[in-house]
Amino acid sequence: MLVNMDAVLLPAKKNHYGVGLFNAVNMEMTNAIMDAAESLRSPVIMGTAEILLGAADLKEVAAMVTARAKDSKVPVVLHYDHGLTFEKCMEAIQAGFTSVMYDCSTAPYEENVKKVAQMVEIAHAFGVTVEGELGHVGDNEGAGKLEKPSDYYTDPSVAKDFVDRTHVDALAIAVGNAHGDYKFPPKLDFDRISEIAKAVDVPLVLHGGSGLSDDDFKEAIKRGIAKVNIFTDINKAQVKGMQEGIAAGVNNAFDLTPYEVGAIRRVVEEKMTLFGSAGRV
Repeated sequence: MLVNMDAVLLPAKKNHYGVGLFNAVNMEMTNAIMDAAESLRSPVIMGTAEILLGAADLKEVAAMVTARAKDSKVPVVLHYDHGLTFEKCMEAIQAGFTSVMYDCSTAPYEENVKKVAQMVEIAHAFGVTVEGELGHVGDNEGAGKLEKPSDYYTDPSVAKDFVDRTHVDALAIAVGNAHGDYKFPPKLDFDRISEIAKAVDVPLVLHGGSGLSDDDFKEAIKRGIAKVNIFTDINKAQVKGMQEGIAAGVNNAFDLTPYEVGAIRRVVEEKMTLFGSAGRV
C-alpha cells in the first residue's frame, strides 16, 4: 500500500528502529527492494533523487514503484530525495510521489526556512509529507565535497527553530555523514544526534548510509535516527550480480536479471534487519 512518510517514520521514531530509503532507478532495483520488504514484512521507502533522474524520470519511477506498492501489504513510501528546485518537487507531487525532500541546505538559513515552509504548506494540501535538511551533507568526492565538514554540522538549537517554523515532517541532519563511497571510516557525532533528537519532535534522517559500519547504524538509530538513506550499496550490488552471472556463463541480459535482483535483495534484507524494521508490518 502506498503511504506518506508519517505512516512509517512516526512508528519508527516511537519504537526506536530505522526505515531504509532505497532509491530505485530501474525495475531490477524496484523488484529486489519490494521482494525484500514483503519477505521481511518491513515498511520501506523507495524513490529517486534529482541527481538520478538521468537514469529514470519521475513518471517512470512512480510507475515502477506504484505498480508493486498497490497490491502489497507492506507500507511503501514513494519519496523524491534531494529535490533542488521548487519546480521539480511540484513535478514529483503531480507524478504521484507521496513524499518529497526540498533540499535548500546550501541556501542562507532564512531562505532555507522560507522555501521549505512554502513547500510544506503546498505539499500538505495534497497529503504529501516533506523532508528538509539543516546543515549540509556533502559528498565524499565531486562538486559537493566539503573542505571542513564540521563547519556544516547541524546545530541542535537551530534545528528546533527550523522545525518549528517550517513544520517539516522529517529532518535530514549533518553529523559527519556524507554521500557516496567513504574514502576513510566516518566518525559520526552521536552526541549531536542525541541533542537534536531531544530538541525536535520530528523523525531524523541520516543521509550517506552506504559504507557506514553496522555499529554506526545501530548507535545512530539508538540515538534518534528514524530514516536511513541507501543507494551506493545497492547500486554496487547490481553490478556485482551482473558479474556473478557473467562468471557463471550467462551471455544475455534477460538471464542476468535474477543475479542482479538477488544481489540487490540480499543487501536490502541485511539493511532492513540491521535497522530493526523487519517484522514491523
